[in-house]
Amino acid sequence: MNPLDGLFDQVLDLPNAQAQRRLGALIGCDDILAQLLKQATVLVNPRPLEQWSEQFHGRVLPAVHLVCRRTPLIILAGDVGTGKTTLAETFADALARSEKMAIRVMRLSLRTRGHGGTGEATDRIGKAFDVVREETRIHQAVILVIDEADALAQSRALKAMHHEDRAGVNALIRGLDSLVAAAARVLAVMCTNRLGAIDPAVRRRAAGLFILERPTEAQRHALLANALGDALKEDEIAEIARMTGPRNASGVVTRGPTYRRGSSPRLYWPPIPTTRSATSSYASS
Repeated sequence: MNPLDGLFDQVLDLPNAQAQRRLGALIGCDDILAQLLKQATVLVNPRPLEQWSEQFHGRVLPAVHLVCRRTPLIILAGDVGTGKTTLAETFADALARSEKMAIRVMRLSLRTRGHGGTGEATDRIGKAFDVVREETRIHQAVILVIDEADALAQSRALKAMHHEDRAGVNALIRGLDSLVAAAARVLAVMCTNRLGAIDPAVRRRAAGLFILERPTEAQRHALLANALGDALKEDEIAEIARMTGPRNASGVVTRGPTYRRGSSPRLYWPPIPTTRSATSSYASS
C-alpha cells in the first residue's frame, strides 16, 4: 500500500511552473510573502544563520539557537477567499528557485482524522508525520500544508469534543514537536478561517502568525483590471471595484478603512503581537 494513500490530498514538487503562476496571480501579498520566505528560510535551513553568528561573533549565539529551535509552524489566518491555501501551497516555489532547493509540498488530508475508531486519528496523524520526516531523505525541504486546520487542531477546551478528536490534537502536537526534536527540514503551514478555534497549545508553538484580510478597493481594482484587460473601460472597472466592497447591515456599500497597496502585514510573533495590517487578494482558499 502506498504510504501516501489516505494521508495526503496533494503532493507537489518545487520549483514548478504552475505554482509560480498561481503565486504570481496573488495581489497584495508581497509583504506577507517576503516575511514568510524569511521565516521559512531560517526554519528549514538554519545553518546559514549559524554560520553568520560564527563569522561575526565567534560562536553560535544563544539567541540564534532560540530562533533556530522554534517549532517549524506558520499559521495563515483570514476570511474565506483571501488566498491562504494558494499562498501556503506555492510560496515555497520562490524559495526553491532562490536557494536552488528541491522542495516537496504535501497537503495533509482531513481523512487523517479517521472515522472515530479508537486510536485511529492518533495512528494516522503519527504515520503522516513519519512519512513527512522520511521525505527529507530525498528532498532538501518539505512543506506540510494543513488546510482547514481548525478541523484537526480544534481547541481541546470544548466540552462537547469527542475524545478521539482530542486524541488527534494531542497527536498533532506531538508530531509538531517531533520536527523540532529531529531537526527535520520540514515546515508545517496551517490555514484557517477560524483562528479562535485553534487549540491554544498549537497557537503558542507557531513561529509566525500571518493575518490575510479582504482586499482593499485598490487591490480589487487591480485584480479586475488584470482579469478583464480592455474589455471594460477604466471608470467601469473602478465602479465595480467600489461596488464589491464591504457592506453594512442594510446592504449598503461602505468605504471602510483605506490601506496603501503593499502595506506591511499584520504579523504576530509570540508572545507579543504587533498591530500592522495585512492585505491580500481574493483567491482560491
